[in-house]
Amino acid sequence: MNAPDSDPLIIAGTPVGSRLMVGSSGYPNQQVMLDAIRASGAEIVTVAVRRLNMEAGAESPLDLLSGRYRILPNTAGCFTAKDAVLTAQLAREALDTDWLKLEVIGDRDSLYPDVEELLQAADTLVRDGFKVLAYSSDDPVTCRKLADLGCVAVMPLGAPIGSGMGVLNPYNIQMIRAQVDLPLIVDAGIGTASDAALAMELGCDGVLLATAISGARDPVAMAAAMRHGVAGGRLAFKAGRIPKRSNAQASSPFAGRIRT
Repeated sequence: MNAPDSDPLIIAGTPVGSRLMVGSSGYPNQQVMLDAIRASGAEIVTVAVRRLNMEAGAESPLDLLSGRYRILPNTAGCFTAKDAVLTAQLAREALDTDWLKLEVIGDRDSLYPDVEELLQAADTLVRDGFKVLAYSSDDPVTCRKLADLGCVAVMPLGAPIGSGMGVLNPYNIQMIRAQVDLPLIVDAGIGTASDAALAMELGCDGVLLATAISGARDPVAMAAAMRHGVAGGRLAFKAGRIPKRSNAQASSPFAGRIRT
């Protein structure tokens, strides 16, 4: 369910009605993609620029998604700052948007970000007028540096891309939340709705995921589950959980009980 008007997610000064963002790749077919994205309630959909076929007459997700959702191009598949900057510039020209999910990968097996190249690319792109949402390791220092460079959101991973292992380092996410006064969006590693809910309960402003939906046995049903997981986690965070205790505490007082 979309966030209520009293609790908007604001990115780069723009209100976003849903705190769940989803990817557009990996689905069995385009109809399943459309149905799943609709079920997710997402308003922002990521598109990997390097995987798009821009040739005239070639069908692409853009033909189906443009006008319905805010398209967030990403630099997936880039391994250097130079490649990421070039890809971002091509995306801005082709898609007429300065919003960008920045990815600079450092290792083909783990798909972990290359922090040095990421920071270099972020600096260049922010100076060039891009609204950069930066995919990062779950390192508070790196996230703080990205914020200082002028990124509009930081997006630490919960676990390696596509792993489905959930939020492996909740404490790191909480540290990032305490140190970064920007939209904080967990990106990568989410496997099911409880993972998304946990990310939100830790204080994240949103969740971005792809494989958890597109790779599910029923992508449409999982998209709906993720939608409710994000909404429920946000409400729980705002409500405030009870403290954990090492001993039991009765919900009903013993005082005044009927004696036998």
